[in-house]
Amino acid sequence: MNFADFLTSKPVFARIAESARALDIHAYVVGGYVRDLILKRPSKDIDIVCLGSGIALAEAVGKVAGVNVAVYQNFGTAMLRMADPVDGYVDVEFVGARKESYRADSRKPVVEDGSLADDQNRRDLTINAMSISLNQADYGDLIDPFDGLTDLKRRVIRTPLVPDITFSDDPLRMMRAIRFATQLNFDIDPDTFDGIIRMKDRLGIVSMERVIDEMNKIILAPTPSYGFKLLYHSGLLELILPELVALKGVETVEGKGHKDNFFHTLQVLDNVARMSNDLWLRWSAILHDIAKTHTKRFDKRVGWTFHGHEEVGARLVPTLFRRLKLPLNEHMKQVQKLVRLHMRPIPLVKESITDSALRRLLFEAGPDLELLLTLCRADITSKNHDKVQRHLSRFDQVEQKLHDLEARDQLRNFQPIITGELIMETFGLKPSKEVGDIKVAVREAILEGIIPNRYDVAYPFMIAEGEKLGLTVVKHVPEPINNTAS
Repeated sequence: MNFADFLTSKPVFARIAESARALDIHAYVVGGYVRDLILKRPSKDIDIVCLGSGIALAEAVGKVAGVNVAVYQNFGTAMLRMADPVDGYVDVEFVGARKESYRADSRKPVVEDGSLADDQNRRDLTINAMSISLNQADYGDLIDPFDGLTDLKRRVIRTPLVPDITFSDDPLRMMRAIRFATQLNFDIDPDTFDGIIRMKDRLGIVSMERVIDEMNKIILAPTPSYGFKLLYHSGLLELILPELVALKGVETVEGKGHKDNFFHTLQVLDNVARMSNDLWLRWSAILHDIAKTHTKRFDKRVGWTFHGHEEVGARLVPTLFRRLKLPLNEHMKQVQKLVRLHMRPIPLVKESITDSALRRLLFEAGPDLELLLTLCRADITSKNHDKVQRHLSRFDQVEQKLHDLEARDQLRNFQPIITGELIMETFGLKPSKEVGDIKVAVREAILEGIIPNRYDVAYPFMIAEGEKLGLTVVKHVPEPINNTAS
């Protein structure tokens, strides 16, 4: 297979080829860009391997193209960004061909200069070990020593060398094999998968940051459950997230069983994936029932119960995020909130539900209401299609009620008009229990629908609550300009 016409259509390759010839070194496009080109997948990341100094080649290309070059001497690599007439820009990384050897207790390689064959031998998968020549003698030729092209056509993930060697050298490749199988919807070659099973414990020498980076890419795939099933059957999931594996299985007592919460979780994850690309909403799906093993009880009258699993699960979220090296920031708090609230909309399906209950959900969900409703929709699973449709239809009504109430009361981003500072200024107080009591009284009155969240009504109500506590107004504070409920 020859890609000369394609290379000619991309100015970036002409500049690289010209610079390589001027330096009298051979250069090749390698790895993911070649794979994606054959699969007709878009890619803006180009990897160049040369038989010589990758840094020198990058600097030569940068000089010709008039662009800055980022050099990483410790790694022997360099990067630059170039304009592209179709893609807008492409990021190009340059490295010299190398061969690597590893000690058993480390995934940090001993690196030496090598040939193109050495470089291809160290690749993770056959589909990532192909290269295209940028050299004058064989410009555009595909160099495919491990028959990756056939594996692409067969839709198979396979290691270029014996799996145990490939995975021992770099255990993260086990995660990458599953990640690519999930993203591309490929099968994993049986010998390769058996190698993952044999070598799974070696993943322990890889930093959790790198493991979770691959996990997140699996989670963001179109059908993430496929990757999780591969992780489970290989034994890797037990090493990464044993709490999820613990959900697997059905226990039966007195003829009463419960759903398999592991497979239910994967179904919810896929349901969310069909509705949203939000990584943290997908993590919420993964963790929404994570505490069911902690809260599972058998009641002779009603069968299996998981009371309070949403609250226990929410408390587990920071611990899990910390262990998995996920960010301990607003994303974590958002996942925690969604796990805590994921059961709240379910009772609202009842016709007798009050506006007060709806207001409280709007208040607690705040700006994450849509994410919560998406998670709740995804959580409606059953083998009975008609049953699912009935539940979804009732949920449509709940969602409409919430939107109608939100339009009227503006509680989505609810912040009470009456603040602690306003209470203290009005009554001449310092921070105290009285201030907190008045704030709670105003908030509850708004959520119960006794008063609207408007200054002209809430301020007199606040004064009345203060007087009940024996407080005296020392200053009447006029409504600030543009101070409206939000």
